Amino acid sequence: MTAPIALTCGEPAGIGPEIAVKARHILGADLPFFWMGDARHLPPGTAHRLIASPAEAIAVPPGLLPVLPHPFAAPATPGQITYANARGVIEVIARAVRLVQQGQASAICTAPIHKKVLKDGAGFKHPGHTEYLAFLAGVDRVVMMLAAPALRVVPVTIHIPLAEVPRALTPALLEDTIRITEAALRRDFGLSHPRLAVAGLNPHAGEGGAMGTEDLRVIAPVIEKLAAEGMVIRGPLPADTMFHPRARAGYDVAICMYHDQALIPIKTVDFDGGVNVTLGLPFVRTSPDHGTAFDIAGKGIAEPSSLVAALRMAHQMAVARGL
Repeated sequence: MTAPIALTCGEPAGIGPEIAVKARHILGADLPFFWMGDARHLPPGTAHRLIASPAEAIAVPPGLLPVLPHPFAAPATPGQITYANARGVIEVIARAVRLVQQGQASAICTAPIHKKVLKDGAGFKHPGHTEYLAFLAGVDRVVMMLAAPALRVVPVTIHIPLAEVPRALTPALLEDTIRITEAALRRDFGLSHPRLAVAGLNPHAGEGGAMGTEDLRVIAPVIEKLAAEGMVIRGPLPADTMFHPRARAGYDVAICMYHDQALIPIKTVDFDGGVNVTLGLPFVRTSPDHGTAFDIAGKGIAEPSSLVAALRMAHQMAVARGL
């Protein structure tokens, strides 16, 4: 039997605790996972059972949330920052990595963190969640994929100003991103011949150089090289015609040149069901595609769909890896 999934608590004052409870109600015992955190941070009255090891989560009745306890410094009030808890959030992530590396968990699903809280409260030195996981795993390069049933997208450049994208978009970065993505589609998604569509950087993919030369100088040569190796890849394609239903049927992933080129289409196609997947790690990691949502935390209205999708995808990827 596949080991249960480790669900980290994320920011305890955000919506993470309440959507974890909702996800358990939706998934029941069909998809075993356990929540890692301080039970004091769960919504009042949450039916839960403390477990001493991940393996115990499998036998917990579906009406109870399995909790692998991790003590935090202070209680949490929804929507209110408590810097004293920042260290606990970081410790839970590191503990989850150890569990998956030991085979006690099949995958990690991470609830959203608040990077500024971690930085100000615990001196967190990493740009974000993904970079910290890569550091813990000893990996130099990972790739962010946003995935939903109708669309998968990978941004080559991510959280940088748009003006810096042309300089950051190098042949080496593009080739590395594509290779990691193609390998992950084979290993984690069971696609024997993944089909990759690569967006152009400029309008109309540069229109032969009339609207910028990056598509001809940077993107096209990489695609030609990889296609010559046997990869099923095409582009650069005009981004404005890549995301309608007929176009999406022709590929398994869209490689995009910058953040919004990737995230706007997937959030339009499936706002609630998108999953953040980290490719290139030696273990499976998924996350809901939203933030801590301090403004609605504790009100009972947080939508758990993205977390449910993230847990399901983590399970599917773990099974694909034979875990």
